[in-house]
Amino acid sequence: MSALTSSASLTRRQILQLLGIGAGSCLGSSLLSGCAVDPVTGQREFVLLSESDEIALDKKQSPYQFSTDYGIVQDKQLNQYINQVGTELARRSHRPHMPYSFQTVNAAYINAYAFPGGSIAVTRGILVEVQNEAELAALLGHEIGHVNARHTAEHSTKGTLANILLAGASVATSAAGFGNAAGLVQNLGGLSAGALLAHYSRDNEREADALGMEYMTRAGYSPQGMVGLMEILQKNGHKNPGAIELMFSTHPMSKARLQQAKNEAKTTYAPFLSGPLNRERYMDQTAQLRRIQPAIVAIGKAATAQGKGKFQEADRLLARALQTAPNDYTALVMRAKGQLALKNTLQARQLGLQATQVYPGEAQGHIVTAIADFQDKKYTSAYEQFNRYDQLLPGNPEVTFFKGLCQEGMQHRKQAARE
Repeated sequence: MSALTSSASLTRRQILQLLGIGAGSCLGSSLLSGCAVDPVTGQREFVLLSESDEIALDKKQSPYQFSTDYGIVQDKQLNQYINQVGTELARRSHRPHMPYSFQTVNAAYINAYAFPGGSIAVTRGILVEVQNEAELAALLGHEIGHVNARHTAEHSTKGTLANILLAGASVATSAAGFGNAAGLVQNLGGLSAGALLAHYSRDNEREADALGMEYMTRAGYSPQGMVGLMEILQKNGHKNPGAIELMFSTHPMSKARLQQAKNEAKTTYAPFLSGPLNRERYMDQTAQLRRIQPAIVAIGKAATAQGKGKFQEADRLLARALQTAPNDYTALVMRAKGQLALKNTLQARQLGLQATQVYPGEAQGHIVTAIADFQDKKYTSAYEQFNRYDQLLPGNPEVTFFKGLCQEGMQHRKQAARE
């Protein structure tokens, strides 16, 4: 991204020009070389992110979001299947050369999302709602559409232009969230769910819907898959708004989108209506996930309860989930967080350690264990767990800060100062 650190380097006229730029406009300036061709429309547009910037941003940010969603599922067969379906769609898109990846994350809320370089994830929560492969193709095709239309790059450009007027403005992280129970649960690990995700406009969503239907029909699927997906989102939005809240905040939904999908299926894509839905194949590939659907639903309800500070209620729901799926990583970590909020550090530590044994390569279990040890002034073991988190997911300043506090607790003052 272009490094624009001060409004002093811009004239008043340039600033006014920048703030008045439309989506398809381009400013012929040596200061801001942001002209690019939209891969979908072929029109020239003004963006500050180059394609290499998009890929770099994706590589930097996506691991944090995946960890916030309790990591990529350990079911290799499921991930291979999701990646296979997504790859077939991506190679028929407007940007087939992007380094796409498609995977499932452990979160129980209903959502899917894409980072600008092509890292695309679907949650367990939405996979147990989807009923066939055509609906999955619609879901993945929609996210590929966001990548192809460069929606994140467009939003990043608008954000950068707005910040030009805020000379010296910066975003700083704070460890203050660990000081109270509610903040602890919301901020543990450094991010709240969806913090790094793009928040698209309704126009963005309509364009991604259109591209998703185009890509899925190119791959041979029935456009009825997109209609089915829209019906799932509408139904869950009314039936279980808490579980789908993040989906609607990052992907605005409306009845108009459902109606548009129905219209397009009957008109533009009518010749493809006889295409397969591949329900049986989808059910076979997701059978293991569906066996624990009651646990996933309970985890989703528990997340809503924790977000409202109802930690006892959440704990009951998570205990129920663990009866169905005793080694579910998400349920273990969430329950450990809740026990920390309830000041039951011993139980929080036991649950955290169990989570690290279930999924040693994911960072959340390590940090919840570290916080439990830190609160009990077990600084040596806390430091080890913070350090393990730092190895798995480096660059979190809050973790570095707590490593310094642990060193101070161990009377290692030079090391503490260095951290």
